[in-house]
Amino acid sequence: MDVLFTIAELAAIASTLVSLVRSDAWWIRIFDFPRIQIAAISTLTLAGDLAFRTDAGLSAHIIRAALALCILYQAYKIRPYTIFARKQVERAKQPRNESTLSLLLANVKMDNRNSALLRQIITEANPDVILIVEADEWWQTELRRFATTHPFTVQQPQGNTYGMLLYSRLELVGPEVRFLIEDDVPSIRAAVKLPAGIEVELHCLHPKPPVPQENTQSTERDAELMVVGKENKGKERPVVVMGDLNDVAWSHTTLLFQKISRLVDPRIGRGLYNSFHAEYFFLRFPLDHFFHSTHFRLIELKRLAYFGSDHFPMYIRLSYEPEAQRQQKAPEARRSDETQATAKINEASNQRSTVAPPFERAHRLFLQAHD
Repeated sequence: MDVLFTIAELAAIASTLVSLVRSDAWWIRIFDFPRIQIAAISTLTLAGDLAFRTDAGLSAHIIRAALALCILYQAYKIRPYTIFARKQVERAKQPRNESTLSLLLANVKMDNRNSALLRQIITEANPDVILIVEADEWWQTELRRFATTHPFTVQQPQGNTYGMLLYSRLELVGPEVRFLIEDDVPSIRAAVKLPAGIEVELHCLHPKPPVPQENTQSTERDAELMVVGKENKGKERPVVVMGDLNDVAWSHTTLLFQKISRLVDPRIGRGLYNSFHAEYFFLRFPLDHFFHSTHFRLIELKRLAYFGSDHFPMYIRLSYEPEAQRQQKAPEARRSDETQATAKINEASNQRSTVAPPFERAHRLFLQAHD
């Protein structure tokens, strides 16, 4: 029993220490994800050790102390996404229908065939904007009814799990499909025109995750976030970034993206809103995100029902209240943060033996924003 406790404690300590390493290797970055699970297992292990092992020596006490520190560190990383932290986005004070924007995000899991339930969920939520990721031509056909209710569309179905479908009942100004980093991973940019006449810049993203069957490193994912972050830094008009970012809310990369873009996260101070994995309650992380500029206050944020995908759909309704910019504080980037963002872009560029034209365009955009 003593040996089992020691092995479990050392494994928990190692998993925490590995997550501190600033490497893009997938087997390191994967430890960014299960912080809740590591904290829970570590707490149970420490409690069991204290309850059942009474003849512990000095080495056991040192391991216990190290494990306790790891638990505190994991709790520190998770705390902003609990009710114990200060909210980064205020509750809406004077929402007006003509100045609100509701968005729904659903990763359908391309091979999932439960389209009827998703259509029902979307219809009940009745969002202004619908973003579908992992959409192939089958999903495009199954969701074609929304092209009638939401006539402004951008449709990029693909068979590689990175297709996107965007439907809006509000006018889309200058919509475009972009391949920012990898030439088989699209993103969408458009301005959504609210009834009040305000144009909201919308970015829809779904970069590849750092897993062996996709990318052995997180470099491309991180670089795509940095490009979009740089594009949006300092913009006067309101901005929303949404998508399955294949990264957790508390990761170093996501927090760096917030600093670079100066966008806020409505989950902070409210909850985890774990959207993946929908089929395993003990293995869930917040992978599907909404970030926005401080022009908005929050009306509603919720996770929607299961429909057969490995992701839950997510829904948000925002109120455009420009005076909120004076009360809501956006994250700020230091010079070291800017340097890291630049390094991410350059590293992604250097790792590609042949740089695709779309990436070159994205890189120029980044450098222009940086200058």
